[in-house]
Amino acid sequence: MLGRGIASLLCLFFGALAWAADWPQWRGPNRDGISAETGLLDAWPKGGPPLVWKIQGLGEGYSSAAIAAGRLFIQGQQGDEEYVLAFDAGTGKQLWRAHTGIPFNESRGHGPRGTPTVDGDRLYALAADGMLVCLETATGKTIWGFNIVDHFHGRVPHWGISESPLVDGDRVIVTPGGPGAAVVALDKMSGKLLWQSQSGSAAYSSPMEYDAGGSRRVVVFTADAAMGLDLGSGKLLWRYERVANGTANIATPIVHGGEIFLSSDYGTGCVLLKASAGGDASEVYFNRDMRNHYSTSVLVGDYLYGFSSSILTAMKFQTGEVAWRDRSVGKGSLIYADRHLYALGEEGVVGLVEATPAGYREISRFEIPKGGFPTWSQPVIANGKLYLRDQDNLFCYNIKK
Repeated sequence: MLGRGIASLLCLFFGALAWAADWPQWRGPNRDGISAETGLLDAWPKGGPPLVWKIQGLGEGYSSAAIAAGRLFIQGQQGDEEYVLAFDAGTGKQLWRAHTGIPFNESRGHGPRGTPTVDGDRLYALAADGMLVCLETATGKTIWGFNIVDHFHGRVPHWGISESPLVDGDRVIVTPGGPGAAVVALDKMSGKLLWQSQSGSAAYSSPMEYDAGGSRRVVVFTADAAMGLDLGSGKLLWRYERVANGTANIATPIVHGGEIFLSSDYGTGCVLLKASAGGDASEVYFNRDMRNHYSTSVLVGDYLYGFSSSILTAMKFQTGEVAWRDRSVGKGSLIYADRHLYALGEEGVVGLVEATPAGYREISRFEIPKGGFPTWSQPVIANGKLYLRDQDNLFCYNIKK
């Protein structure tokens, strides 16, 4: 009996190790755009790293991928529906497809925008029209779902609901943008309302949890302001309007301890806030040197790296001092792994850049084929693979040494 017990524990241990490098939600394990993987290629061949597989048939959309326990989950749109697709992450074989909502069409690109969030054997995804679903990861079967915009009397913003649900403890946090329900917390098992808070329209940013003085909180960036709320009750702790641009607040908040960085484009800028244990937040600095448009910066050590409008910029997190700027791969998005930035330009150019404040140091680049819309889906790194999406196509590259 003891031998079998030890064997079972070892299987669980090594099974956990096998998926330790998963990317189960928007911007990775910690929603910060950072992969902890090491042993990745220091440079790429001229045509890019080896292609493992390519999938066609995702349909339209800007959803990025979530990868957990050997499965890849992503959203798309074809014909008269939006859906979540599941694939074998190793082979690209489709496992299931689940309907989520009606089609969303817009001149800058059709289909869903948000990335699914995987939590154990469940998955949470938002369609562009506000349909929130909880699905079984193994089968795609719907456990519960409803349209949060309709239910809370909100409004779909011009370019569609774009956030990726935040799962924290027993809660799912989303922003319907309704009166008295700008932000809501739902029971993740049943979809039952736990709390609703504030008024104000939804923007395009995703919620982010943070800790201040041992208290669990959430920061959301709506159409009008950034707000800090108590995670347990939804109580408003602080509100900051200066960083909201009135057009499209998109970037996800970046948190580091009790410090919160927010940024938007359209000529606005960025702010570093310091959240206190008492609940409020004070401005450390505000400047216009980091104006994140549709992508979010990453914090590596003491420096932020991100696209200030169309220029890749390195900026000291604590002071807002710019270290360097470069046009890089063109306007795009990026993530970080193993000392490098992985930058994807909206014209399909992919760059491997050293993450250093000393200057812009590009090591390799290649291009993926692209269609008529910009390549706005964020790159994903999981288990030694780099995943890149351009609308109907998903590419998987081996970046392990």
